[in-house]
Amino acid sequence: MTFTPRTPRVVAARRLQRRRDRDKAGRFLAEGPQAVRSALAAGVVLDLFGTPEALARHGDLALQAPTVSPVTDEALAGLAETVQPQGLVAVCEQVDVPLAGALAKNPRLVAVAVEIRDPGNAGTILRTADAAGAGAVIFAGDAVDPYNGKCVRSSAGSLFNVDVVRAPSLSLKELNAFQVLATTGYGDTDLDELLDDGSLAAPTVWLFGSEAHGLDSSYLRAADKRVRVPIYGGAESLNLAAAAAVCLYASARAQRSSSAGDPHESGV
Repeated sequence: MTFTPRTPRVVAARRLQRRRDRDKAGRFLAEGPQAVRSALAAGVVLDLFGTPEALARHGDLALQAPTVSPVTDEALAGLAETVQPQGLVAVCEQVDVPLAGALAKNPRLVAVAVEIRDPGNAGTILRTADAAGAGAVIFAGDAVDPYNGKCVRSSAGSLFNVDVVRAPSLSLKELNAFQVLATTGYGDTDLDELLDDGSLAAPTVWLFGSEAHGLDSSYLRAADKRVRVPIYGGAESLNLAAAAAVCLYASARAQRSSSAGDPHESGV
């Protein structure tokens, strides 16, 4: 049997494109082979929708799914949010964890997306944080839903690799085991200074503010330091995703260098 757009299972899955329905069900959609593969590896796939052609082409993924639902091209187009869908959409369990649970794992690097509204930027920060070895990404305040379709796609599977925390009322006092660094173009501390004095080797939380307004003054005041990324050329500034990449990789390099030089950390 091949399901159509009117099949109840397809209709129910399509509702997950809306945030209120995702939150109510505790589920979301992951679109495309890459996202599906990562979701299967994380063990969160509940149902895999695919056109017969896509299921045949990606038979290894179909074999791993607990439930496979063949759908018509029209039904798949209704489930997908991209202009040219790749034939697979999975219904997944949401994977976010409580803040206390994420911090109990003693991560050395954490990214906080404060009031970030753009799902593409949020997904890119997730992907960058994962690549830099961060243990958690916190979505603080009225931030974009990490299970927004564009955010899931932009994360390129990293949504399933790091602890994702949703904290609408985050207090920086909850992060007192870390040095908390707030990013701002008007920071009184230069990123290069922190690299030179070894500060970035310590367990660190980076705060990244919204695209339009940056960080709220309350976060800037509560942070341990307000950090600016140096601009060596004529550009006025870096965009949010680029600044996050520079800061997270600076910390990652400092922490890895510190661990390599510590015989207890390196296992020597």
